[in-house]
Amino acid sequence: MYLLPSGLIGNEAKIFGRIDVRALTVIIVALLAIPTAAFAQTDEIQVYDGAIAEPGVFNLTLHNNFTPIGLKAPAFSGGLIPDKSFNGVPEWAYGVTDWFEAGLYLPLYSVSRDRGATINGGKLRLLFTRPHAADHTFFYAMNFEFSNNAKHWDPRRFTSEIRPIIGFHLHPVDIIMNPILDNSYIGGFKKLDFAPATRIAYNASPKWALAIEEYADLGPLNHFFSESQQSQQIYAIVDHSSKFINIEAGVGFGLTGASDKLTLKLILSRDLHSFNEKRNP
Repeated sequence: MYLLPSGLIGNEAKIFGRIDVRALTVIIVALLAIPTAAFAQTDEIQVYDGAIAEPGVFNLTLHNNFTPIGLKAPAFSGGLIPDKSFNGVPEWAYGVTDWFEAGLYLPLYSVSRDRGATINGGKLRLLFTRPHAADHTFFYAMNFEFSNNAKHWDPRRFTSEIRPIIGFHLHPVDIIMNPILDNSYIGGFKKLDFAPATRIAYNASPKWALAIEEYADLGPLNHFFSESQQSQQIYAIVDHSSKFINIEAGVGFGLTGASDKLTLKLILSRDLHSFNEKRNP
């Protein structure tokens, strides 16, 4: 059991007081309304750490992943076959305040053996975080995503994600947990799909980090899948940051028969423009 530092509750109350609680309530109700179990596809493979773009800054992140050895059958009738597929999406983000970032994933695309090049849809993201999360030992955030899916990507046209973010910067070790809930708006709260993600990282320097990440899909809350039906993958990760670009590369290994056996991921990100920069006369 973790004991929070004295005075933390008062500080957190001040921070949450700056966030529009009514807006958060509307978002949560919309996300939890009549959900069902999700049909997972691999697009964005990332554990969120609550870091966001500075206010007034545009950021671009390119998510890329390739599955050299994957499942030979689609997750649902008419879906993409994961084996030998390449998936990617540019993520456009804008820092609205020091506690809120808005993002857009568009277009989400794939190149697969069975369908060739396809457009899979797009996502809207709203991320609320503790301001300057990277500067705190304990940090937290809440991410909401709303997706519009092509029929070959998900059997449901509209889906969403609720991603709590909890972590500790212990210098030089980071421990981050994302207990994700996915839904497709059918079946009630008990049908939310639990897909947790976890990251343990060692920061060798301000520019380099090594990490282990684990991604799982355990199934609906009211009845988890059997162990053989659960998706479980573990990734070896290396991160490098510079003034020009930030890189996260990893190799993932499936631990169950319901998992892709080998997946490669590459995430590239950088700030594009800041409206706070002084313009030259």
